[in-house]
Amino acid sequence: MPGVEHLHELLGLPAVDFQLETGGTVRPEAGDAAWRLRVDPYDDERDDAWEQQFDAFLEAVDPAGVRALIIGQWGEAYEKDSSHPIGLVVAAADRLTSLEAVFVGDLEMEEAEISWIEQSDVTALLTAYPALTELGVRGGSGLVFPPVRHASLRALTIESGGLPAEVVRGVLDSELPALERLELWLGVSAYGGDASLRHLAPLLSGTRFPRLHHLGLRNSELENEIATAIASAPVVARLRTLDLSSGTLGDEGAAALLEGQPLTHLTALDLHHHFLTEPMERRVVEALEPHGVRIELSERCEPWDGRGAAGRYTTVAE
Repeated sequence: MPGVEHLHELLGLPAVDFQLETGGTVRPEAGDAAWRLRVDPYDDERDDAWEQQFDAFLEAVDPAGVRALIIGQWGEAYEKDSSHPIGLVVAAADRLTSLEAVFVGDLEMEEAEISWIEQSDVTALLTAYPALTELGVRGGSGLVFPPVRHASLRALTIESGGLPAEVVRGVLDSELPALERLELWLGVSAYGGDASLRHLAPLLSGTRFPRLHHLGLRNSELENEIATAIASAPVVARLRTLDLSSGTLGDEGAAALLEGQPLTHLTALDLHHHFLTEPMERRVVEALEPHGVRIELSERCEPWDGRGAAGRYTTVAE
């Protein structure tokens, strides 16, 4: 089962690991990279290692020019939560005056399984940076997202192996009038993913986020139920792209999509990592591709141990 990888870009900018010693290479201009700060807990066990790295970064790179920041490993992420690095970034708001995008928890599987990453209240970043347009988070354990109002946020991504219902409620109760892209990795109940269709109802009703045009409800063990709800959900009419990938979607969910409201207005439908049969794959393509909908159907999966629907699995859980 594949895991998650380090970000390659953020805000359309290439991800660059900050190094105090450049080895003679030319460091990019502050606004030309998405700067990733991380420490190796095995090489440096000091509690202030990430803080030292952050201070060095603010001195070496013009903070007023930084547009995108990636918070990588801040220590043993299953022992220390993200509140310390987030607090440092919040405290530097008067210096990071051009910051537009932040991603919290850019750890690969070798550094920490996604459900071992201890998060915290990430909305502190939204409060401190009213001009922020993108916020991304990896890890649902300990994640807190109380309802917040933010006028500028255009993209919100939360990647998890199990997203708590309380976080979903907080996101959907937030006032985000500029939000255009929302991606939630809902995960599985065994790792804290207790959100149900009931919790998603305000989103599917179309009463939230008036500018939303991309919706991802991914990596879910409820993907068939989500697809069935999407088939009649009012929010779909204003979407351009829909992502139901990385979960347990099977023929029953795909059939519900095709038998529901028209999807021919979409520009893309992502269903990769799925459990569709070849005949159903053809049905999806034949129904939508002639209308210009780009279909992603890679990674057809087989259930574990011949257990049928009970053996289906998401891309990431632990």
